[in-house]
Amino acid sequence: MGKLYVVATPIGNLEDITLRALRTLKDVDLIAAEDTRHTRKLLNHYGIKTPLTSYFEHNELTKGRFIISQIKEGKDVALVSDAGTPGISDPGCKLMKMAVENLIDAVPIPGASAMITALSVSGLPTDSFVFEGFLPRGKGESEKLILRIRTEKRTAVFYESPSRLKNTLETILKICGDIDVVIAREITNIK
Repeated sequence: MGKLYVVATPIGNLEDITLRALRTLKDVDLIAAEDTRHTRKLLNHYGIKTPLTSYFEHNELTKGRFIISQIKEGKDVALVSDAGTPGISDPGCKLMKMAVENLIDAVPIPGASAMITALSVSGLPTDSFVFEGFLPRGKGESEKLILRIRTEKRTAVFYESPSRLKNTLETILKICGDIDVVIAREITNIK
């Protein structure tokens, strides 16, 4: 049986990748990528020719079964997301669940994390924090979540899409009042 390698990729700057990640991406039989076009740019930058297959939210069940079958046939597969560590607020967590259910060895290849990178330069307390991933899409659901964490003593970290950011900030102001907020986007990109 092969293995599933969970490989962290750069969160902006293509040089923010480990040597171990590059070696893994070269050595595996197949790379399962959230967006193959995005991952192809990374692979081309480093001259990596490993075949790609897509694995994203809308094909996670059928592609997940295919990936698991490839591993059971003895192939090593790397799972990558568009940026950062697979499984953190992306469909990779569902493939990991399938791997665990099928007793497949998963090998983490650590690297960049958008959440930790942003938190490290935020100026907010980092000794205790809560990560909520992406806020729910529905206004009522996101308001409920913000209400729930309003009394937190810990720093709260969210992901949010640029198209919803203004409304989300207005909701946070309405519910939480005057609090410290840091917005971080593409902080490792070369300017």
